[in-house]
Parts: sequence; structure tokens; C-alpha cells
Amino acid sequence: MGCDYADPFNDNDPDLKELDMVWALGHGFPMPKATQFSAHQQQTALRAWPVLPLFSRRLSLALMAALCLACARAQEAPPAEFRARFLQLCDLVAAKVSDANSAGSFFVDSYAVRTLCAAYDLTGNQRYLEASRQWSGRMVGFQDKMVPAGAYYMHYNRQPGQTNGDWYVADSASIGMAVLATAVRCSGAERQHLVDSVQKFAGLVMSNYIKPSGGVTDGLWHQSSDEWWCSSGIFGSLSFLLYQETGEERYLHCGLRVADWLDQWDLTKPQPFPLSEQGPAMLMYVMECYSAGWPLIIKDEARKEAATAKVAWCLHWITGQQAVPLAQRPWPVTKGWGMKFGGLPFHEYVFSRHLPQDKSLLTNGDQDMRQLASVVFDGAPKVTQLSMFMLMSYAERLKPGAIYREEAR
Repeated sequence: MGCDYADPFNDNDPDLKELDMVWALGHGFPMPKATQFSAHQQQTALRAWPVLPLFSRRLSLALMAALCLACARAQEAPPAEFRARFLQLCDLVAAKVSDANSAGSFFVDSYAVRTLCAAYDLTGNQRYLEASRQWSGRMVGFQDKMVPAGAYYMHYNRQPGQTNGDWYVADSASIGMAVLATAVRCSGAERQHLVDSVQKFAGLVMSNYIKPSGGVTDGLWHQSSDEWWCSSGIFGSLSFLLYQETGEERYLHCGLRVADWLDQWDLTKPQPFPLSEQGPAMLMYVMECYSAGWPLIIKDEARKEAATAKVAWCLHWITGQQAVPLAQRPWPVTKGWGMKFGGLPFHEYVFSRHLPQDKSLLTNGDQDMRQLASVVFDGAPKVTQLSMFMLMSYAERLKPGAIYREEAR
């Protein structure tokens, strides 16, 4: 077995180019080159290089790539305290969503339910899945009595059976994503019953509340019947997830049209619930569409360019806010819209996998989660919107891809 000692990261090496292709097929992104690893990672991997001539050149390259990846993953492991804090909060929200008499808007509960589904994937704890099944079953029961048919009850405003009062697409799309997250972890008739519920809601929206522009209105909202950033971002996310589950092209088409509308939409312009008021809430919900649909969005080069620009703007805004101490942020993290800060690391973690060369996404997300944890875990933690949205971030960090069931794609 012959082997030379050429630079293992030589871009012109045909063996390395072949390995790069194999790596990309297996991992979904090109094999990182030496310049993408830290100096410590490079040195750790290169110390092993003299041993590799014992093998064929191609096998040596494969071993070298695996060693580099192992070094990178070791440094990218979640902070040690994340798992314990995540499970502590999961136990709290499992009790809440299992209680049919618990207070609060169902859209907030929906983020807990999606997280509990990911926690079930992580731990195998049936209690987490059972809590999600109970909650989702109640949502379908309420839906059966709602007007218009297919709408989800939000636990405020329009009640089951009523024909007047506001009803919102955005809130209901959040509920739909939680019902769907539960469905894909069930089987047989239960799974189909839950999927049918989400498709019924999606059909209502697609038939009545999507504009020719591709943007989505917020349903029966007295304030506006125009496209809105929140309903568009969340329903776009649900559309991509429904396509993943059913394979029906109409959902993919809808999700891509929403992404196209968001690409051209100015987050900073005057509008109902503007950025200056909503702050982190706007970024949380707009980014849902991109985080859920990114592998599908970037298949078209023109769409990829526009979406990349929008995502870059959003991530820049997020990291800019995270650089500000909690006490000095314009939106207090314990009140209103500021509590959505807990969900912004979720999107950083998602895009740390789509943009693996940007190591700052993991670092910034981890640092902000630790800042936010200093508030939530200052004494016995409570179920608040901040802790609910932090759960999404913890879940993505501990079980990457579980929220969107990426392994099923």
C-alpha cells in the first residue's frame, strides 16, 4: 500500500475532490477544509497524519476527514448544563399541557408541545409524548366545533361555535405545527386523524387567506386584511412541514411563495405591529419559514440568493441584540415581546448546520442562552413565555433537527 505525504487539504487532489463529493452526499454540505477548523483542531488532526500511510491514500483521506469532524464536534458539544435545564423545564410544561384546565393562549403551549416531542426523541420518555398527545387531541376536539370549519381555537377571542370575533391564522398555524409534530410520532389511525386535522386547517387558509403576492393574511383580523409578516412566517413554516409529511406539491408551492414574499418584504417599514414594537417576536416568527424550509428554498439559485440576503439580515439583527446586556435591551426579556428572545438561539442553531463555516452562530446562541438562564433559573423556574421559547432553543442544541424532523426528509 503506497501513500505519499502530500498536503491532505490540497484542493487540487482528485482523491480529495472525490472524498469531498462523498462527504457532501452524506452530510448535506461540503467537507470543511483546514481553514474552516480552529488551529487547535487542525493540529490535533495533523498529528495523526504520519500514522495514516499505513492505509491506502483514499482510506487515509477518509480517516483524516473523520478525525477533523470529530475534533470539530467535540468543541461544538452543547454546554454541560443545557440537558439538565432542558429536562427540568420539560417536566414543568408537560404538567401544564396535560392539564385541560390550564390557563394561557394555546399558541404559547404549542411551542412547549413541539419541544416535548423533541424531548421524547432525545430521551424516549413516554410521558413527554403522552402530554403532547393529550394536548393535540384537545385541539382537534375544539377544532371540530369552530367556525369557520378547520380553524383552531386559540383559547381567547372567537370561541368554538361562535360566528363573530377575531380569529388568527398566525396563532392557529403555531397550534397546527404542534399537532403535526405529535402526529408524526404516532401511528395508525391516531396519526392520520391528527394529520387530517392539520390539513383541514391548511386548506382553510390556502382557500381564503393567501394573497396573489404569496403573503398570508391573519385571517379574521379586524385591524387588517393585508399580508402580514407573522401569519406569513408561521404558515410558511407549517406548509413546508406538511409537504415533508404528505409529499403534496401544493404545500411546497405555498411555502415557496411565502418565502418569496418574505424575501421582498421590508422588516423595518411602518406596518401593524412594527419591528420597533415587536423586536425579537418579529424575528422569531419570520425566521420560522426559513428555518423549516431552507433545504427546499435553496434549490433554486435566484431564490437562494434572495433568501440568503434576508436570513443574513435577520441573523445580523439577532446577534446585534445579543451583544447588548439583558438589562439594557429595548425589549425586557421578562415581559411581552421581549420573552421571544428565548427562541432566537433556536434559529442560530438551525443555521449553524446550514452554514457550518459560521462558528459564531453556535457561540452566540450558547452565550445568550446562558444569559437568559440566569433569569429563568434564578430560583425555582416557572412556566413563562421566556422559558417556553428557550425550550425550543435547548431542543435544537441538544437534538439537532428534531423540531423539524429533518432525519425523516
